[in-house]
Amino acid sequence: MPPVFAPPVPFPYALPSSCEGYQLAMPNSAFAAKIVRDFVGALLRTGAHAGLADDARLCVSEVVSNVYCHTRSELVRVEVLVGREEVAVHVTNDHLGPLPEPLVRPEGEGGRGLLVVNGLAASWGSSTRKVKTRRTKTVWFVLTEPEPDCRVGAAEPGNETRPDAAQAQAQAQAPAPR
Repeated sequence: MPPVFAPPVPFPYALPSSCEGYQLAMPNSAFAAKIVRDFVGALLRTGAHAGLADDARLCVSEVVSNVYCHTRSELVRVEVLVGREEVAVHVTNDHLGPLPEPLVRPEGEGGRGLLVVNGLAASWGSSTRKVKTRRTKTVWFVLTEPEPDCRVGAAEPGNETRPDAAQAQAQAQAPAPR
């Protein structure tokens, strides 16, 4: 799915009002990705979206790692919105740099994190907005439960149609065809 670069609005992807919201703010450090990964994983495994926990952990880890590697933001703020059929995650920082884009040249060094997010998320994007006296940048993604497949044998283990986190990461790391 191609990324969506949303206009600067508070929440680029709106979930129904019946969703639950969870927030976490922490210093932008080398440990932030692990802390957020564990937070999101525990949150989803204890609720109705245990099947999305691994994909959410991988995606949020990639996005938070990008904040650490590519910004000077002092804080990383994460908001997780859990709806009946989907989960949205917003990762916000205070860096004024450009909005992130997926890697243009897959054979280059680094930059494959957004390709992983693109492969796992139903949609994703980024936006900026002004909050009081500072500008913030948010990268968000939405995960949905896979659609049940009606084909014979599709429900058997090993016949899933949606790639899991390991498959998406392997695809992102595979060399580009020449």
